Amino acid sequence: MADDLGIGDLGCYGNNTLRTPNIDQLAEEGVRLTQHLAAAPLCTPSRAAFLTGRHSFRSGMEASNGYRALQWNAGSGGLPENETTFARILQQRGYATGLIGKWHQGVNCASRGDHCHHPLNHGFDYFYGMPFTLTNDCDPGRPPEVDAALRAQLWGYTQFLALGILTVAAGKTCGFISVSGRVVTGMACVLFLFFISWYSSFGFVRRWNCILMRNHDVTEQPMVLEKTASLMLKEAVSYIERHKHGPFLLFLSLLHVHIPLVTTSAFLGKSQHGLYGDNVEEMDWLIGKILNAIEDNGLKNSTFTYFTSDHGGHLEARDGHSQLGGWNGIYKGGKGMGGWEGGIRVPGIFHWPGVLPAGRVIGDPTSLMDVFPTVVQLAGGEVPQDRVIDGHSLVPLLQGAEARSAHEFLFHYCGQHLHAARWHQRDSGSVWKVHYTTPQFHPEGAGACYGRGVCPCSGEGVTHHRPPLLFDLSRDPSEARPLTPDSEPLYHAVIARVGAAVSEHRHTLSPVPQQFSTSNILWKPWLQPCCGHFPFCSCHEDGDGTPRMPGL
Repeated sequence: MADDLGIGDLGCYGNNTLRTPNIDQLAEEGVRLTQHLAAAPLCTPSRAAFLTGRHSFRSGMEASNGYRALQWNAGSGGLPENETTFARILQQRGYATGLIGKWHQGVNCASRGDHCHHPLNHGFDYFYGMPFTLTNDCDPGRPPEVDAALRAQLWGYTQFLALGILTVAAGKTCGFISVSGRVVTGMACVLFLFFISWYSSFGFVRRWNCILMRNHDVTEQPMVLEKTASLMLKEAVSYIERHKHGPFLLFLSLLHVHIPLVTTSAFLGKSQHGLYGDNVEEMDWLIGKILNAIEDNGLKNSTFTYFTSDHGGHLEARDGHSQLGGWNGIYKGGKGMGGWEGGIRVPGIFHWPGVLPAGRVIGDPTSLMDVFPTVVQLAGGEVPQDRVIDGHSLVPLLQGAEARSAHEFLFHYCGQHLHAARWHQRDSGSVWKVHYTTPQFHPEGAGACYGRGVCPCSGEGVTHHRPPLLFDLSRDPSEARPLTPDSEPLYHAVIARVGAAVSEHRHTLSPVPQQFSTSNILWKPWLQPCCGHFPFCSCHEDGDGTPRMPGL
């Protein structure tokens, strides 16, 4: 699973200027999905849905307002313990289960060592990687990203209060103000406590969030970005070699191509699309090495391989005039937009020589949530019967036993807000898309929310459509021409049918604890993963994989 990769960034999806030969070969030898959809347009909720086969709001891993993804390793929110991942079911079926790379589903609940949200508590028996996600804060040369607006606001308050206290102190010294020294000292102490209360978290984001773990142990704090790609590759190849004699599941959750786009010197300046293109081509090289390891260990014909991205490319990621985010091809919108195709349509490539037909292309709607029941079926397991599972097994569709996707309707959320719904009208071949809410692009006429990071899901930054917008994706995949009652005779019938499906879908919803609540999101020092003695957390990993403290 790539991170923030646009569907238009790959040669097999129409890009003729970026070099992705290894992914393209995977598609040529396997099955390629052209209407493969993320369940959410941001990292944490999309991955929660992927792992569990159900919409992220069903586990509380979505936001109604405010934060839309986990912000800290030391928050208490995360994937609840009562959720079942495909890794847990495969583990129960006797599979070795490994996760290498990004997690971003939380770590602890109540204490530093409880690991309630950790991968090892969700069915993986081996983990090496980032419990969080890459951000600009991981690169000392980049501007801050985590809560950047709040951080700037708090720094402004601190400066304003400091100026006020200095003014009072100067007035007392000059005899202009009659105030006791204790009052001035007390005000200074309060200011200092205020400053420490927020700077202890925001002043050390790189040390708190940008870390590597092996199982429950922190191995690098902060992580050395330039080494990370080679470490991930080494771990992935080693995992394959260790488990080649038995059934295994390896979830390689790549850090590419999320900003800050850390790229090794071998690929810098080699693409036609700047730093982002360099990072995409390095990612393809990494995937090639993993595929070579599978083949070199005699596993090619017995390994089911899947490639995707967690959501669409990040259009607002820019550095001056340079684009640092992906290209979503002909599709409107991008990361953070739950309704427009560019935010949720992602690559979907399945490869299994001798079992899946080579070169097959499927245009029916499918979902990342379908991977859960697919791998469970292949492992001989059963999906849980005590909860709603939104995904459907893709095995019959991939093998050609079924001609159509099992999805008649798909519902597209931004946070907990339903922005759009899709109806696959199988008898006619039409794919109708109804938009109830869309983000307001900034500046007007642009294709994204430049200056905001990502587009909002609710509030003043969105438009509610009454009547809703209607598109037929089978004729207009770019969502450029909304249909009207005058241009589409079935307009009212389609709107009514989709509306009825939405009402039926809402009956499956039930309240759950919100993992992105303010109390769960806040940085809590007693939950901070740390190598060494908190708050002096610092270590690096030797070549033998042993964490070393500074000076040791």
